[in-house]
Amino acid sequence: MYRLDLLSDDPKKDFGRILTITLVCAFFGLFAAVPLRRFFIINVARELNLVFPTPTATAMTIRSMHAVGSGANDAIRKIKSLGIAFIIALLIICVGQYADGILHNWHIFTWFYAWSGYTATGLLEPENWGWYIQLTPAFFGSGILVGLNAAFSWWGGTVVAWGLIGPLLVHYGECIGIQVGEGKWEGITRFSVMTGVDDPDYVPSPRYWMLWPGVMVLMVYSLIEFFLHGKVVLDGFKFAVHESARSINNRLVARGTHNSWFASQAAKADADGGVEDFASAQEQVPTWVWVSGTLAALVLAMVVSEAQFHMNAGLALLACILGVIFAFMSIYGGAVTDCAPLTASAKASQLVYGGITKGHFAIKDAQRINLVAGNIASGTADVSNSLVSDFRVGFLLKTPPKLQFYAQAMGTLVSVFLAPGIFVLFMSAYPCVYKPSDDPADICPFAAPSVAAWQAVATAVTMPSIPIPKSSAYFSIAMGILCAVQAIVKHFWLVGSREKYRDWLPNWMSVGVAWVLGPDSGYANAILFGSITAWWWRKWFNNHFEMYAFAIAAGLIAGEGFGGVINAALELGKVSGSFKGTEISLPGAEW
Repeated sequence: MYRLDLLSDDPKKDFGRILTITLVCAFFGLFAAVPLRRFFIINVARELNLVFPTPTATAMTIRSMHAVGSGANDAIRKIKSLGIAFIIALLIICVGQYADGILHNWHIFTWFYAWSGYTATGLLEPENWGWYIQLTPAFFGSGILVGLNAAFSWWGGTVVAWGLIGPLLVHYGECIGIQVGEGKWEGITRFSVMTGVDDPDYVPSPRYWMLWPGVMVLMVYSLIEFFLHGKVVLDGFKFAVHESARSINNRLVARGTHNSWFASQAAKADADGGVEDFASAQEQVPTWVWVSGTLAALVLAMVVSEAQFHMNAGLALLACILGVIFAFMSIYGGAVTDCAPLTASAKASQLVYGGITKGHFAIKDAQRINLVAGNIASGTADVSNSLVSDFRVGFLLKTPPKLQFYAQAMGTLVSVFLAPGIFVLFMSAYPCVYKPSDDPADICPFAAPSVAAWQAVATAVTMPSIPIPKSSAYFSIAMGILCAVQAIVKHFWLVGSREKYRDWLPNWMSVGVAWVLGPDSGYANAILFGSITAWWWRKWFNNHFEMYAFAIAAGLIAGEGFGGVINAALELGKVSGSFKGTEISLPGAEW
């Protein structure tokens, strides 16, 4: 929204608006997710083979950490490994910024270029296309968790886009780069410029050209998967009807009255159970709590949207309804693949609101509505998915749902204030994220690929005409068709004995992210190395892997995240690597 000039010029001025929209997404998703526990964990978990990989692993880890005897010793080892990984990641991120080219980013081709006496200019070409090694603990840890398929898909998408298609586009004049180097670095060129698209003579950069196929891949694959699993949403609505009828029927019976329709629907609700629920009625979240909370959050969403974002209450109500629908697909996707299709939720809502607002609002107003509605819908789905995943952990550990809900509510209340604060902190330290520089020589520490995707879709569905190169449009359509065909083949043909071949299909969500991200292989290399390490570790030392892998991955991810917050504070204090560090081994720098 800042990149499209839909808010003020400073996130600090918008803290109130950021806080309230966060409050809406967090608490509407929290309350609306309560009835989904029974549907996904009790009623259809067995029928749909919902395994919830990460929540199940979390439950097993928690159980082992609280075991007695040898289990207690294992728990201590896991905690120690997590702590060590956290500290190592923290040091890499915080200390590495003071010698970025040595301790954090290894620009190997730049090294050889310098060793050649700055004469082998061809070595700068891989550098221009973003080929380097980044020591990022978080993405190495993510590679341990996501597996080979997603990692190779991301890396393969990076190779295809920035090792093949991009150079060919430049070679044949379809795209151009901007030279930013001088003197001995005059060969340095930027291929990721995204400005100037309104110029009639605009020639796109490779990143702009690849942005649209990336967005198309993310949208089409997610939406096709959504529609192929539409039965889950239908079953969810049937479940809601049966549960509501049972609640009403119980009240009627308590009053000594009877209604045959409510009684029959209540009987269907009782027959829906797939597995036995250990929690008694007293241990469940009271109906009045989640119903009243959902209604209150719904009213708040309409008021906030109308008062702060100039989006009428009806459109806000629709966004909340879409959020509940998308929550079904997010929970289902996370339970089956361990990857919730939240991107699909966002892009689908953007498409819906693009159709609603087109021709009825000014472009800026339509874009604001589009992004706010997408935020509500995808935010609701995200929070609901998180709570149901926590309910799955509690189900395996036999933790009363009521206690889990109240604990989650307290954590949500804290996060509602914490998340906007951290956002404002990061934007103050790194304004290039929300206010990109027009100077191609400036490099932002955060590429923010999702931001580019949101911006592109919001622009595409609201503008009268979209400045997309024809060749990019044709390629986008071809990739969209390929994604759709793969999703259909996987769903209808790769089943039963052929299901094992699904592991060889590319993960188009990872490919799409690689294309949207731009010429940068740092994350792809790190996540690939992490996944290969995990594969080798599991293959040869499986017991050791099961003992330490998840704890180490969690420590690495948390350590880099916490280190990033510290770095932002150091940046604001002007004592970070930008002010006190050395530029040795960095391309384009004097060293």
